[in-house]
Amino acid sequence: MSQEALDPKLAAAAGQAVSRRSRSLVPLIVGSALMLQQMEASIITNALPTMAKALGEDPLRLNMAITVYLLASAVFLPLSGWVGDRFGAKRVYLASMVLFAVSSAGCGLSQNLEQLVVGRMIQGAAAAMMAPVARLVLLRSTPKSELVSALSIYTMPAVFAPLAGPALGGFIVTYFDWRWIFFINLPLAAISILLATYVPDIPKEKHVPKIDWTGLALTGVALASLVFALENVGRAFLPGWQVAALFALGVVCSLLYWRHARGNPNAAVDISLFKIPTYAAATIGGAFQRLLISATPYLLAILLQIGFGMTAFAAGLMVMASGLASLFMKFVAPPLIERFGFRNLMIFNGVAFGLSIMMYALFRPGMAVWLMVVILAVGGLFRSLQFTVLSGLGFADVSSAQMSRASTLTSMAVQLVQTIGVTFATILLHANARLRGDGALTWQAVGPVFVVMGLVTMLSLFWYVRMPKDAGASLSGRSSA
Repeated sequence: MSQEALDPKLAAAAGQAVSRRSRSLVPLIVGSALMLQQMEASIITNALPTMAKALGEDPLRLNMAITVYLLASAVFLPLSGWVGDRFGAKRVYLASMVLFAVSSAGCGLSQNLEQLVVGRMIQGAAAAMMAPVARLVLLRSTPKSELVSALSIYTMPAVFAPLAGPALGGFIVTYFDWRWIFFINLPLAAISILLATYVPDIPKEKHVPKIDWTGLALTGVALASLVFALENVGRAFLPGWQVAALFALGVVCSLLYWRHARGNPNAAVDISLFKIPTYAAATIGGAFQRLLISATPYLLAILLQIGFGMTAFAAGLMVMASGLASLFMKFVAPPLIERFGFRNLMIFNGVAFGLSIMMYALFRPGMAVWLMVVILAVGGLFRSLQFTVLSGLGFADVSSAQMSRASTLTSMAVQLVQTIGVTFATILLHANARLRGDGALTWQAVGPVFVVMGLVTMLSLFWYVRMPKDAGASLSGRSSA
């Protein structure tokens, strides 16, 4: 069933605003918001060791700059759907891009870790408003029969970010000042804002419910407590009892929110979406694989720069292979989904994806560069295919009336999982280094972490194998055998 059949009034309004020709441009235009986010994440991850040296900080402590960005995004994401309905999607989209550019300039002007963390928090809040609203424009202006192709195009700018980000970040910190990794966002944001003038306006909701302050407070405290507790596990920054107290506070607030949201149609986060099997599989099951979105570049930067002694630019050029492979897969994914279906593809490729990540543990000093590039490229192929499939399946059975909340919840889940991914990788690095008795990080401490992370991705199969054979058939065009 097409999206128009689900909501005739909304489809008619979107159809008037978006011709078939211009509709094909919308995924690329709104995808620029996703590109800004991913570009920032990939640039700072590869530049982290150099930034730490310039600021006189430990590289593992400086990963707080990544964590607070993702945390702020997760905390403010529940607001994005309500703000978009209240003030208009396009208006919020443009305002958030301006705030993202201003906060990027603030990060570039930072003189210490504390100032950088504040700037990154504001960046994360702006990104929280930017990406979900951009996705909402795409979802509401595209028939479901065209959604897989549209989402594949939508994520292409984001694929360009990890492709160019590590090399660009490495080039900047190797030959220029690290502050330019933030200043580069200013022209990129200006281009995105200019392109956004071609984005159609989505009709505003006439009856916007009151904002759920109780729900926002509970989710904000829960997310902040859990993430900062994870951030400090195994470190000397906080006493053990404070870490345990943060965990307890996070769990209690999560349970209180679950009780608050059940049966509440105006809850800040719509947990009833998890009753949709395909959405639950893509969001909950896919979370174990999305851990690697932020963890893998972080681990590769540590391995190649600190472990192998490469410059940031050289390390970035190597990671480029993974991005090139990902870009290629964006063209191949839609026909593969149509041929094999979501369920079969997610199971087979899920296993291949985990194994490809585990192969990174084979990297050694003196290993042929071409061989490492091939291994990175293979990992990029499987990663790109898996995330394209997850993006499409998550909205296969979501009605038009639920699109806004589903977009917000999906973005919130992705950001939270990315935060946990970096924290989890850091914990594993610390634990392995202590077991080895190393006084400093070495390449031997990084390899086993890739193996553990690859095994963790296999947990997603528990959700994938339980899906019906024709899961997502409205998008793939396949019916059950």
